[in-house]
Amino acid sequence: MTLEAFLALPETEPPSDFIDGQIIQKPMPQGKHSTLQLEFSNVVNAVVRPNKIARAFPELRCICGENALVPDISVFTWEHLAIDDDGEIANVFSTPPDWMIEILSPKQRYPKVIKKIQCCLHHGTRMGWLIDPNDRAVLIHKPTQEVQVVLIDEPDTLLPMPDFMDGWSYTIVDVFNLLRA
Repeated sequence: MTLEAFLALPETEPPSDFIDGQIIQKPMPQGKHSTLQLEFSNVVNAVVRPNKIARAFPELRCICGENALVPDISVFTWEHLAIDDDGEIANVFSTPPDWMIEILSPKQRYPKVIKKIQCCLHHGTRMGWLIDPNDRAVLIHKPTQEVQVVLIDEPDTLLPMPDFMDGWSYTIVDVFNLLRA
């Protein structure tokens, strides 16, 4: 199947990714996943949006080469935002995000999510995070670098950030505190 043929298909709920010619439906998000997705998007936007540095989007389809992916959170720097002729956010983002965040769902497997992150990194994404609510871990992926694993038992460790987030610090405890009621 081609990218064009995939994009012509009706949308699924939850959305599907198209990677290397294969359709992979995402699992239905559950409570922890949805909470982290919403709250972390809000945290990032509170830091970067007022000064027009970047903008975070939940569940936004992005085109990465011949692949169409829907990261849990896509962060685009201001200069990479897709803007339409009216000066509004466009419906189609034909480039990969600058930073992508995936949140592992209970029945989701690491290999498919890591393949998705690697696909984005290969097409220009600067950093990918994989947040695992079950194991309380964040796996940091960067192009041409070894994966860094930050565990909850390292509570004061600052999580690596993309360069455009310079000056902003966040720990793994900060991430998982977003789950508190």
